[in-house]
Amino acid sequence: MPTLSIRVQEQVSLAPYTTFRIGGPASYFCEVASEAELVEAVQFARERGLKIFILGGGSNLLIADEGFDGLVIHIVITDPIPLVQPLPGSRFVECTVAAGIEWNAFVLHLCEQGISGIECLAGIPGSVGGTPVQNVGAYGQEVASTITAVRAFDLETDDFVTLTHDQCGFAYRHSIFNTTHRGRYIVTAVTFRFDRDARPNLTYADLQRHFADWDAKRPAPTPLDVYHAVRAIRHRKGMLIVEGEADCRSAGSFFKNPVVPRSTLDQIAANLHLPVGEIPHWPAAEEQIKLPAAWLLEKAGFTKGFALGHAGISSRHTLALINRGHATAADIAALRDRIVSEVQSRFGVTLEQEPVQP
Repeated sequence: MPTLSIRVQEQVSLAPYTTFRIGGPASYFCEVASEAELVEAVQFARERGLKIFILGGGSNLLIADEGFDGLVIHIVITDPIPLVQPLPGSRFVECTVAAGIEWNAFVLHLCEQGISGIECLAGIPGSVGGTPVQNVGAYGQEVASTITAVRAFDLETDDFVTLTHDQCGFAYRHSIFNTTHRGRYIVTAVTFRFDRDARPNLTYADLQRHFADWDAKRPAPTPLDVYHAVRAIRHRKGMLIVEGEADCRSAGSFFKNPVVPRSTLDQIAANLHLPVGEIPHWPAAEEQIKLPAAWLLEKAGFTKGFALGHAGISSRHTLALINRGHATAADIAALRDRIVSEVQSRFGVTLEQEPVQP
């Protein structure tokens, strides 16, 4: 058997690699810093009949207490963040970014150049490679609106492929990578396109409030201004990972905002004895609406600071389930199940969790 250039370790605790700080050991674990090393890691797993799990920034992840019985491949492909390249004859620019680059570092890199498009996604933990998987979104933006291509290793064909935007099947918090083709592709790089003339997105209510007292004589907020504003708002809500803070051991928003038939509004209104107009919601596709999951949790009795053993809800954001210090995956699951059951019982709405469970 040829000598490996990658270092494969056994029984490595996965908790330190997740923002939850929860999880048992990986039977085998390695880090890959190049596409060649990735191929080598996949071959290592296949020769031994091991399952594979791809680990990025660990920010949208709940690892079981018993760990993962297979090979965990930690993607640390971190070439320097490239400068944007202008597309000839247009106002657009593009750049291709390695999957292991920290997401927030890339957002800051763009904003410092005065480029708009992902400024509202500042402060989201994790790496670039994870963003197309769940179509990361916040504060009025989704990463899918800027992605033109995803480079990945195809585990079915054993080839590197480039998938176009349309082939990625982006939808709200969805893509082919976490739905129809889950487990097939390993993302190694993402290509983004930005409009040089685009202005920062200030449609989100919190941002409008933040800039409400912006002096009319000052220039309009720049992408960098919005970057710092978003981080400040996220920090205030406990949605910024700051080591040492009580709410920092979290996977961010634990539940997706549910998309439901419009008739669900009547059911909720009747249950709460409220006029339909007082229920917050947004239009969605095909005569459906999107409801704020945080509002549903609060109306079901799960308010900020709620605790169930070692698991709890952030003191600053209802959607963030937290490890209060010594929580296990089972503790988080017990709280999750209690919330899902109560919301379903009261409102007929089934909540879907965001964090991945290998």
